[in-house]
Amino acid sequence: MTKNSIYLWAVIPIFNLLLTGCEKEKYINDAGNLVPKTVVQDLALPSITINGAKLHSEAFGNADSSIIFVLHGGPGSDYRYLLNCKEFANHGYRVVFYDQRGSGLSQRFPRKSYNDMQILYDEITGVINHYKTHPNQKVFLLGHSWGAMLVTAYINRYPAGDTYIPNIDGVVLCEPGGFIWNDIKEYVSNSRGFGLSSEFLNDATYLDQFMTGKEDQHEISDYKMGILATGNTITGESGELFWRNGAEINNGLFNYGENTKPNWTGNLHLYTTKTLFIYSEKNKAYGLEWAKKVSAVYPNVELFKATKVGHSMLTNSEGWQDCFPKILTYFNSL
Repeated sequence: MTKNSIYLWAVIPIFNLLLTGCEKEKYINDAGNLVPKTVVQDLALPSITINGAKLHSEAFGNADSSIIFVLHGGPGSDYRYLLNCKEFANHGYRVVFYDQRGSGLSQRFPRKSYNDMQILYDEITGVINHYKTHPNQKVFLLGHSWGAMLVTAYINRYPAGDTYIPNIDGVVLCEPGGFIWNDIKEYVSNSRGFGLSSEFLNDATYLDQFMTGKEDQHEISDYKMGILATGNTITGESGELFWRNGAEINNGLFNYGENTKPNWTGNLHLYTTKTLFIYSEKNKAYGLEWAKKVSAVYPNVELFKATKVGHSMLTNSEGWQDCFPKILTYFNSL
């Protein structure tokens, strides 16, 4: 081998390395770099399209069975932490999960689009009608945290259904913060798991020094919100697993609440079907008295305490083992 050929063989790997290093630079606000892609960006994800919004969604069980629609918390979280609810499919139910618009892996929209709850009511109606296969199919709603608040707001909007709105044959509510704006703010204040000077909050806000992000820069704002979504020693949360959080719907709905001071209780007296209301033993911000106060707006309600667990009642294995039989019995009774 000549001296020149030896030189050539030595240079080729270096040249290849330089070419590899010159790949397109990745930017933090580009799809998939900071947070998982949405269904708009990754067409392999299961999805449905409702009212012009592409939603991450999947269903389990016989399509013609009574349907349980599972509504996640947040606003802005996703249904990943509630997948224990798939177990209802093993007991004869159809179980439907979906990430609400702007949440989880569903399509993103501008913050200003969340200035009216009607868009979320229409979304629930659309998801129900998408999965219903026959008029006599029973429909149940199971909401956790914000999801339970959204379920209640929907029931309050349509307590008896109408020509185009499906009847709701049963409701399970798991620790909704409140249904009146002042109650919601009080609960949020009492359940905050960190102080303004805490090390955790300092770590989270440190991101602003190099990752500020503007309104509707979803990649950056969702990533930062994910940093804040962690365990909470007050509510007894252990840090649920989420695919991705939706910061703009969270901010948008909080602004909506501040501007309109909603009260989702005025028509609940018309919903006479028994409602199952679950609270937890280890959520220090809840307790029996708060559960009684929040649930009292329903005319026919059964309270159930999940023992040995906090707000993560449907995620934590002990909480699930406690809650699942009670919820299943409730659905079977209807």
